[in-house]
Amino acid sequence: MMMKTFVFIFFGVFLFVMIGIIGYNFSTTRTHSPLEEITFNYGDLDIKVTYCRPYKKGRLIFGEERDDALVPYGKYWRLGANDATEITFSLPVYFAGTPLNAGSYRMYAVPGSESWEISLNSELGKFGAYPPDYNFDVLKVHVLVQKSDSMTEQFTIDFSNDSVRVNMTFGWDHTWVNVPIRPQ
Repeated sequence: MMMKTFVFIFFGVFLFVMIGIIGYNFSTTRTHSPLEEITFNYGDLDIKVTYCRPYKKGRLIFGEERDDALVPYGKYWRLGANDATEITFSLPVYFAGTPLNAGSYRMYAVPGSESWEISLNSELGKFGAYPPDYNFDVLKVHVLVQKSDSMTEQFTIDFSNDSVRVNMTFGWDHTWVNVPIRPQ
């Protein structure tokens, strides 16, 4: 009886400590890479992106793995930090020219020096830097990289529009990538 009580108390304390550690880690990662939710309206089309915004902090952001780049060329990147980046479209769209149904998707990239592969995946609600199950990829597109003389300290996803389309832009360090989006 004494042993059962000891084991019960031990596991109770252990569980309490583990929940505290996990909660602390979760709250502190948000301060380093704050959560951002942006919405953009274009006529009847509503777009929402939820992502976490890491800072450069003097690090090499994009480059070769051998140079210790934070985001190595040719490797999966969740387009932010902490949680997987998610995007929602209220209407069917052309995403960089490829038809896409309305709905919510996990969005990730495989950056390169000249172009990026941007993918949308139906697997949602994931935390961490783990790649998605690629069997759930809905589309993949390739977009060109633009270099800038000015440096962007914090990773940014932004929207602009003209009379024909919406432009979703990813910017960090001296790198900018534009994805054209238009309603179907």
